[in-house]
Amino acid sequence: MVVETIRWVGGRDGHTVLIEQTLLPRENTLLEVRSVEGMVDAIYRLAVRGAPAIGVAAAFGVMIGVQGERGRSGEELLEHLGEVSARLAAARPTAVNLFWALDRMRARAQSEAAAGADGDGIVDALFEEGLAVWSEDRETCRRMGVVGADLIADGATVLTHCNAGALATAGCGTALAPIYEATEQGKRVAVFADETRPLLQGARLTAWELMESGIDVTLITDGTAGRVLAEGRVDAVFVGSDRIARNGDVCNKIGTYSVAILAREHGVPFYVVAPLSTFDRDLTEGAMIPIEERPAEEVARGFGPPTAPEGVKVYNPAFDVTPARLVSAIVTEEGLISEPDRDKVEAVLLAAGATLTDA
Repeated sequence: MVVETIRWVGGRDGHTVLIEQTLLPRENTLLEVRSVEGMVDAIYRLAVRGAPAIGVAAAFGVMIGVQGERGRSGEELLEHLGEVSARLAAARPTAVNLFWALDRMRARAQSEAAAGADGDGIVDALFEEGLAVWSEDRETCRRMGVVGADLIADGATVLTHCNAGALATAGCGTALAPIYEATEQGKRVAVFADETRPLLQGARLTAWELMESGIDVTLITDGTAGRVLAEGRVDAVFVGSDRIARNGDVCNKIGTYSVAILAREHGVPFYVVAPLSTFDRDLTEGAMIPIEERPAEEVARGFGPPTAPEGVKVYNPAFDVTPARLVSAIVTEEGLISEPDRDKVEAVLLAAGATLTDA
């Protein structure tokens, strides 16, 4: 069983239902989102998180934002769509899928308007496009799982960091998709899940999700990753990504860079699993990726009483960048990019129809 993280219910005048991830694992509660403000809040406070799931949430947020705008002209609808998109874009700065989804929705609207559609026609088209974003993500996850499962041998133990499973997507996940697929193929797979400070996505989400799906999972602290790698207990590392530059530099949850260095030191392959929508066509290297800094309270207070002295200075970046030289391969829905570099990444993007510009 793979959990269903986000879905649309109720037809054209419906709303979004998603798992309220801030309450896991204590409560498995569904959150109904019926307004743009509600979607912005859900994305910002991590009720929905993970790059692909954020992209789907953004598309659904657009659907919510335009559903009450029938009767407008095409020009008026496009202006309103721009306002809705700007509010959603401000929710989080790093996950490129957020902006990819908004760009896709705007492109569909502009195409319909250019073809002579009125506001109602554009609203109908945006409904279709948002559902397509959702369904395509599910298929993309499945295809990445099939590609990545070939990298997992029967009896292998995988280490993962943060949560890049079903809870991070509309389907079976990115980094966890190969694990689910390998298990479906009859392979025996065990997982070490880093707890992932400071918000414990590995402990709260990955461990919960894998247990719900019947996967053998062992939770470890972030600082234990080096130990299990040194002991030879890990055969491969699988992580997801929130943004990938055109040279193959990978941005993912803070702490991923450390795991990549440890994997290289111990001769363990380090795989990144991400859809092509996670590649930023405009950024040529990882140093250009904007890194979100989260509130100090996430570190100093954790999930309850203070865990640090009152008033202590806190640096809390949500992500770090792993250089392409540390990445054994990037697993995409179109296949592997082994030992990624700019030429290899750009070749894949161009083959997929991307337009590349130098920033």
